[in-house]
Amino acid sequence: MDTTELDSDIGTAPLPVASDQGSIRGEPAAQSEPPSDTQLLDAYSQAVVRAAERISPSVVKIDVRKQANASRYRREAGGSGSGFIISADGFVLTNSHVVHGADRIEVVLGDGRRPDAQLVGEDPDTDLAVLRIYAPNLTAARLGESKNIRVGQLAIAVGNPYGFECTVTAGVVSALGRSFRSNSGRLMDDIIQTDAALNPGNSGGPLVNSRGEVIGVNTMVILPAQGICFAIAIDTAKYVTGWLIKDGRIRRSYIGVGGQNTKIDRRVVRYRNLPVETGLLVLYVEPDSPAQTAGLREGDIMVEFDGQPVASIDALHKLLTGAKVGVKSRLSVIRRTERIELDIVPEESRTKAA
Repeated sequence: MDTTELDSDIGTAPLPVASDQGSIRGEPAAQSEPPSDTQLLDAYSQAVVRAAERISPSVVKIDVRKQANASRYRREAGGSGSGFIISADGFVLTNSHVVHGADRIEVVLGDGRRPDAQLVGEDPDTDLAVLRIYAPNLTAARLGESKNIRVGQLAIAVGNPYGFECTVTAGVVSALGRSFRSNSGRLMDDIIQTDAALNPGNSGGPLVNSRGEVIGVNTMVILPAQGICFAIAIDTAKYVTGWLIKDGRIRRSYIGVGGQNTKIDRRVVRYRNLPVETGLLVLYVEPDSPAQTAGLREGDIMVEFDGQPVASIDALHKLLTGAKVGVKSRLSVIRRTERIELDIVPEESRTKAA
């Protein structure tokens, strides 16, 4: 081949141009236009629409009837809430406070059907309850993972506020890891805060992400504040739901004391080498309870249970799990200025504070 011809061909060939880094000659590439406000709003709207369409077939309305005694007359009181189907065979998740004490529970599906319903179990300590309905062709919600939630992400609530069925509201996850005390007195941890509007009747409904996956169970609002709403994290709900379906309840232990948090004198903390500077001051010992059997007295300050520090009543609640039922544990208390070790065998909780 003639080298002159080869050189000529190369010299006359067009130079390649890099579209994202400019041309070889150093010319700047044309920058793409940023999305317009309309495009951004359309994308947001489409995300909400897709999520609502995915979760709505799983959302149910729950009507309850309770017998109320008013002076000499007996009357029926009613209320309503929300829930969502978590399995194709008819398990429904909702709030405990929606169905607690109900004499009759009615579930209304999105297509208007009213299948037979019964309470499987409830856990007032986490404000969760499971119902069972009997109907074909049920659509189960897709459950997400609350550990993947980030503050600021899209949050969509679906429920039946004031009886307005399948109402959709949208906002963001405002905060994570909030704590609130349940009606039973125990502290509920890992609560999601959102500004997706909730109202009476939303309780028990799902809080979902942009993919329509449930990330929380809507449970409460702060009134008269606006945009401060809360949901139980779905990871907590999964754990509780499993036990409610299996046993109809959550096993927790109790020792039979009432008390309050108190500070411990610094000299006692240092002299006794205590693991905490605060403890649980025992104000009441229940008769025939594990605490009385162990020799616990009013005025004692609990500082350690089974090798774990007890700095508050909430710390004790976290330690009194179902695994402790019937198991001998070591309880450390300060009596006046002495540190005393007691053996205690917790019993299964009778829905007492501790």
